[in-house]
Amino acid sequence: MARKPLSVLLATALLAGCTPEAPSGTNQSAPQPAGQAAGTKAQGLRVEKTDYRFDTAANMFAYSEFELSGEPLAESLGLDLDLLDAGKPDSPTPFDYTAGIESYEYSEEAMYEVVEKSGLGLHLVNGPVNVKRAGANDPRKALAERYFALAKAVGYAPEELFQNMFPTFVEYASGDPHYVTKVDTSKFADGEDGRYIPKYQVDFATLRWDRGRMERVLTPSALGGTYLKQALWLGDFLGGFHTVDKDEELEAASPDQDKDPNIRLGVSTADGLQGMLLAEGVWNKLAFMRDRLFLDAASGKLGATPGTKYDPAKGLVYLPHAIQVTEDGSTEFPGVKELKVTDKRSLLQDQWLMMWAASEFFGTSDQRPANRNQNPAFRAVFDGDPFPKAPAANLDNQIANDVKADDPYSLNRDILYTLFANLEAMHWNAREQTLVDEHSGEANGQGDHADTFQIGYALEALRLFQRAVDGMPLGYASGEAAQGLGTPEGKKALGMIKAQADFILTKLLDEQDGLVANGYRIGSGRDGDAKTLKAQLGAIRGLTAAFLATKEEKYRDAARKLFDQTVKTFWDDGASAFRDAVGKENDYAYDPYLAGAVSAGLRLGMLNLVNTDADKEKYPSLELGKLTDMYTRFFKTVVNGPTLEDGMQTSEFWDTGDYYKETSDSPDNTDKDTVPQIQAAVGKHGPYGIAPVLLPVTVKKP
Repeated sequence: MARKPLSVLLATALLAGCTPEAPSGTNQSAPQPAGQAAGTKAQGLRVEKTDYRFDTAANMFAYSEFELSGEPLAESLGLDLDLLDAGKPDSPTPFDYTAGIESYEYSEEAMYEVVEKSGLGLHLVNGPVNVKRAGANDPRKALAERYFALAKAVGYAPEELFQNMFPTFVEYASGDPHYVTKVDTSKFADGEDGRYIPKYQVDFATLRWDRGRMERVLTPSALGGTYLKQALWLGDFLGGFHTVDKDEELEAASPDQDKDPNIRLGVSTADGLQGMLLAEGVWNKLAFMRDRLFLDAASGKLGATPGTKYDPAKGLVYLPHAIQVTEDGSTEFPGVKELKVTDKRSLLQDQWLMMWAASEFFGTSDQRPANRNQNPAFRAVFDGDPFPKAPAANLDNQIANDVKADDPYSLNRDILYTLFANLEAMHWNAREQTLVDEHSGEANGQGDHADTFQIGYALEALRLFQRAVDGMPLGYASGEAAQGLGTPEGKKALGMIKAQADFILTKLLDEQDGLVANGYRIGSGRDGDAKTLKAQLGAIRGLTAAFLATKEEKYRDAARKLFDQTVKTFWDDGASAFRDAVGKENDYAYDPYLAGAVSAGLRLGMLNLVNTDADKEKYPSLELGKLTDMYTRFFKTVVNGPTLEDGMQTSEFWDTGDYYKETSDSPDNTDKDTVPQIQAAVGKHGPYGIAPVLLPVTVKKP
């Protein structure tokens, strides 16, 4: 691709989603129907979409679980990833393809949709780091030059950067995922076997959403969910080095490997670039959050300063649930004119989702000399070039000498330590030893209800926080055993984990039916409404987290028993799906939160709860074959759907098997599965198609 002059680049937002050559390199064979596992499709089953509103937090949460349940899961179970081919559905097995191709790639593309293509937020040109870098100069030029520098760091040709991008540094709570103009599917370049690369894969100008239909509100859940996706993927992309001449991945042995002119950062040129661009967005996100989004409870004003020295007893400083954004009027590069708190409550979901994300990035950016578990490739990224080092004062084992700094590690550390302090100060009920759903932000404003799903996932966030501050691997390696640093914060987190897990066992578990209640009202006891699938999955997530953190077998035993009872109670074999509540026999409602939790629950079943020779109790539901079968059937039924109009996943790109050909009998669904291409006007997808995201559905049996 011919390099465009800088003046042209400045008029657009530079960001590369993948190399222009990538689609032609998939080596797709002739497409075959992506059939469901034998006997799984009930005749007349419908999985109807119920709402076309895109929920940022819910989607990013679900796709994070889909990512972890994708290639990492398949590889952990013994799959050679080189055997996967997007053009060969259900090969080498239906489970391998579903996990390694569909679950994994849906997750990646949805992240790019939000942070690079849709315009669902504020433009990175106005990110605080970029504005500071520009000084008195044009921030558009500063961003363009920064992208060129990042491309150089990974050996990527700047002239191949994609055009007309909309990189965001903070993302809005929701939007309408329909495209507002005709997607440019014209041929950009020839591919293989008569296929071609469409223009929209190198120029994203036609992939915008309607900015007039976006909810211009910042919530910690939406920001945290998106941050989590960014942190997980950049950790994947930057976790190794690669050669310039052959673009071959190299295992990281030293943080100085990239000093060799034939070695660059990132596991490959393309992935390395994407990792850099994600890290740049995260850096600006962190600076904006730390300096603009924390609320001083006493004054009611935003801009309070979080940090490692923060003491809640001297006045609460926290992330409120909702902040309305008034934009500055720019249509091409929107920034902030005004921020206004519209909901000052602290919600547990907001806090754990942000803590999960910040813990993951802490593990990537950690530069403490005491951390002997750090990947040398990560150290190379944050050694001053291309991202700045943290001050030495912030890297020792003393908090008293910490200084305020604007490097990625210090920014994230300030936020993470404040989140942990507030989890205890605002949400921890010391008498009952449980986290509660919300805090009003006022004095004595702690609520009295504990939601099972929320505390289950808060346990996972606490587990990852403990691993982060104690210097143990995170990302795809967050389940690995390692020697930790034994920090005071880590010890406190472990104490909370044990107490919260014990609360699940003693206060939430109903011995009569073997299930957990949906929640607990302090002073009244367990919730009495029909038990939900979501609550069971949250408890399984939390109990498994407690086992992984403490190594106490009682938590694994309890999680295994609850898992088996959940399958017995909720799995509907005829529908290839789980009931969403006890007693229901039809109309099972799924939103992305529930779909993500199902994905996580089945993954934990395969990796942590599966029957082993050492287990005295063997559960039929925890045989590996049963688990992979449920995983595959659920995904194909609920996520993909039985027809083109059905299912949660609205559309797909080339990397899950669809391709573009000048002559085709199925131009909008060339791989002939049940998920259409993005431009397809299927059902209520609108005249121009719809982005590849998740929408709520209802599973209806005939």
